[in-house]
Amino acid sequence: MPTTVSLPDDWPAHPDQSLALNRMGSFDWDLVAGLMHLDPPALDVFDTVADDYDGRPESLSPRVPPAESVRLDALVSSALKSGVDSYGAYFRIRCRDGRLRWTHTQGRVLRDDDGRPYRIIGIVRDATEELSHSAERLGLDEERRRQTSVVEGTTAALAHARTVQDVIDALSDNHGLERLGSMGMVMGLVEAGRIHLVAEGPSGSYVPGTRYTRIDEQYPMSEVVRSLQPRFIDSQEEFATGYPGLWSKISSMRISAAAYLPLIAQARPIGAIGLLYQDKDGFTQEERNLLVALGSSIAQSLQRAMLLEQEHDLAEGLQQAMLPRRIPAVPGAEIAVRYRSARMGRDIGGDWYDVIPLPGGRVGAVIGDVQGHDTHAAAVMGQLRIVLRAYAAEGHAPATVMARASGFLHELDTDRFATCAYAEADLSTGVVQLVRAGHIDPLLRSRHGDVRRLPVTGGMPLGLSAEFGHLEYPVTTVELDPGETLLMCTDGLVEQPGADLDDGIQLLTSLIHSGPADLQQLADRLCEVVDERGGDDDMALLLLRRRIEDAPQAGGRLQQHVAQGDPEALASARHMIGAAVRAWGARERSDEIELVADELVTNALMHTDGPAIVTLRVLPGPQRRLRVEVEDRSSALPRRREAGESGVSGRGLMLVDRLADVWGVESRGSGKCVWCEFVMG
Repeated sequence: MPTTVSLPDDWPAHPDQSLALNRMGSFDWDLVAGLMHLDPPALDVFDTVADDYDGRPESLSPRVPPAESVRLDALVSSALKSGVDSYGAYFRIRCRDGRLRWTHTQGRVLRDDDGRPYRIIGIVRDATEELSHSAERLGLDEERRRQTSVVEGTTAALAHARTVQDVIDALSDNHGLERLGSMGMVMGLVEAGRIHLVAEGPSGSYVPGTRYTRIDEQYPMSEVVRSLQPRFIDSQEEFATGYPGLWSKISSMRISAAAYLPLIAQARPIGAIGLLYQDKDGFTQEERNLLVALGSSIAQSLQRAMLLEQEHDLAEGLQQAMLPRRIPAVPGAEIAVRYRSARMGRDIGGDWYDVIPLPGGRVGAVIGDVQGHDTHAAAVMGQLRIVLRAYAAEGHAPATVMARASGFLHELDTDRFATCAYAEADLSTGVVQLVRAGHIDPLLRSRHGDVRRLPVTGGMPLGLSAEFGHLEYPVTTVELDPGETLLMCTDGLVEQPGADLDDGIQLLTSLIHSGPADLQQLADRLCEVVDERGGDDDMALLLLRRRIEDAPQAGGRLQQHVAQGDPEALASARHMIGAAVRAWGARERSDEIELVADELVTNALMHTDGPAIVTLRVLPGPQRRLRVEVEDRSSALPRRREAGESGVSGRGLMLVDRLADVWGVESRGSGKCVWCEFVMG
């Protein structure tokens, strides 16, 4: 650390002796090097000897109280940034004997050709005598304006507080307490006849036995809560006399004054705050008025924060009660679910997940989000989750489950809609049927960590599709290989302020790719990202992985809805049939089964006016048989006919009769079902 400062060439070799006679010194501050030269008279103004000053402004910190130092730093920074050429201020210094005295400084800012400041030259002088009589009002006015500004700034910061901790941080941050001259703060909240200390300072100043104190005890915070009146302590003697028990524990902190303020909201005390001082000799009436006003602002902000926390706890409790208490164990699958609420207040909504065990080794996975962020959204979510689970458990196809859920939401006495994604997975075949109602697409992670977005043709959000009469939900079929993971989430995981949704999904994709292989750890990591981001929206997450081993025994039930004029649905149905046949042990007859099933579906679409529903299932018994069923809305029974001259049509039922072991037709209400069975070796 340097002991001398290189003086600039234009520094006078012989300073004007009149400066010293008037208790005035000069300084030259090199902003680039960070060094400040003080001539002997300037050192004398700061009551500092040359041996104690090493050329750095920080060396003067023992002479300048913290509150004054913060104010001077702010003044100089403002001058440098605003482009002004000069500044001036009155401030106090602490002499070596402990006395405070007024000082005045003026500085001139020198800038280069580009306007960047590189040097400040100026003077410092003893202003004690100047301010001792009528001119003292200048310093007092400046001090009053400063304290008023601090109170106003602190009040503005408190307006954004949403938690008790936010209130504490607003009082501690930005050097607000230092500008008030306080060296620390204590705050307590009234809880069941006691005062719970929730903040204390400075660091390391915790007093044992004061975390919880009774309101009737002899403590200043207890007194202001009982009396609803502020308590200003002007000296150490007054503190020691009034509160000997507390003073014996804090006397080493060198507190010279303290202000304890009751925090009153709606005419009742909710807590108290204490401001502690080391360089203060009592409080003026103006200071007392300002602190009382500050206490009122703190109380209002604190009450608002406490109400928001209570409402958030209530809403979060309702949300958690609506979510499944436990996730069932599903043979052949590993599942991880997570839910994170929004940060605070009423920002809690209708995000949910659900896992539904289905017959035949199948499982339904649901992720959804009811519009809105309040307890009503959470209540609607709970009802919607229950009915959607019921429709799925009844055996309805995924598209039907979604359509019925939309109708239910439309009939509720609510104006809310919901986005949702539903996946029905057959873990023996790996066939996953996906339906999407205005929700974001799911993602698929391979065994090797590669991640891709699954484009799922979607329908309108639940509630809206029923209102506008668009209840058709296309089904997208994919195969989930052993070890692959399906990820479904709500937009709280991908949305970021000011960022596009696609950018959020791309970021999520990279996080999943680089995330741990363990499913639970991966879910935790994704939640950590949301916590670090401090999102304003809640988030639900569901991860479904098909196990490499321990897959359920082959055999189950799959169903696909194929609409008229929907080639993608027809291709999806063919995909499902092929995967099921191979996985259920009928590989030797796969060509026959796929051909017959395709023929039956095509016939239903060509010769009826509505959609076809194809169902595959394995029938138990001495001989395992695979049954293919194709339902349509027409009651007209199919008939076998000869092929025409062109040979293009007329061979459908002949083909079915030739390849299937047995087939038939059943009436189904307003329609029929054509079925056929194949013996599986």
